[in-house]
Amino acid sequence: MRNKGKTRTGIYPGTFDPVTKGHLHLIRRASRLVDHLIIAVADSPGKKPLFNLKQRCDMVAADIKNMPEKGCAIEVRGFDNLLVDFARQSKAACIFRGLRAVSDFEYEFQLCGMNAKLDPSIEMVYLMASDKWQFVSASMVKEVASLGGNIDEFVTPQVAKRLKARFKK
Repeated sequence: MRNKGKTRTGIYPGTFDPVTKGHLHLIRRASRLVDHLIIAVADSPGKKPLFNLKQRCDMVAADIKNMPEKGCAIEVRGFDNLLVDFARQSKAACIFRGLRAVSDFEYEFQLCGMNAKLDPSIEMVYLMASDKWQFVSASMVKEVASLGGNIDEFVTPQVAKRLKARFKK
């Protein structure tokens, strides 16, 4: 996907409420395919996130800062508009999405079709989750944390600390 002489920008969007080790694994892989990767944290008020946009951006940024083996420059930015518009404004060539299971496929298939209609110049790139992370989702992590379960295997220590503090109340 790299192109000599031209910077290739990709976007990995999500709500990241919270960022999981599965997200970080996909970020690491996507960073090897472009020169500049923007982690686009969606405001998503309709999803009623546990953490506000700034908190989610801060969590992702802290995890990226400590990430070994980054393949390119990585930037974290929040957004509250249409993903395709954000990608266009960011001069992105592609949007990365992760697929964990067959249940993700139908939604992603529709999203891909819609995005292609809205802007056919932006490629959708799908990365299969590694078998280690296929069952991990931010919603599941939040549920386990809310019930006092151990989430240390699924998120970094800084995210675990924030989740535990949030559910302690």
